[in-house]
Amino acid sequence: QVQLVESGGGLVQPGGSLRLSCASSGINFSVYVMAWYRQAPGNERELVASITSSGTTSVVDSVKGRFTISRDNGKNTVYLQMNSLKPEDTAVYYCNAQYFTWTYWGRGTQVAVSS
Repeated sequence: QVQLVESGGGLVQPGGSLRLSCASSGINFSVYVMAWYRQAPGNERELVASITSSGTTSVVDSVKGRFTISRDNGKNTVYLQMNSLKPEDTAVYYCNAQYFTWTYWGRGTQVAVSS
């Protein structure tokens, strides 16, 4: 059974930092492209950052220079380091694993940025 379990969300003030983690099981983690998506109320789910099996990363322009995605294949875990958080970063953040036609989602973790 495939599981992606996100953690690390919470309430943070503007300018603060959070580190999200996504622990996976049931998949050959090292071959999967891993990604973080987010969905704010009333908005569609959007891709935030991705990392290939070889470690090539990509982030959306709105978080460039603030968010960093990384992975630890030994721990089957992908991370999203979020710095200089803004209120517009408030959303549910979802972990995604993709390998050819196989795609899996976590249940999400809430991030709220507010003073």
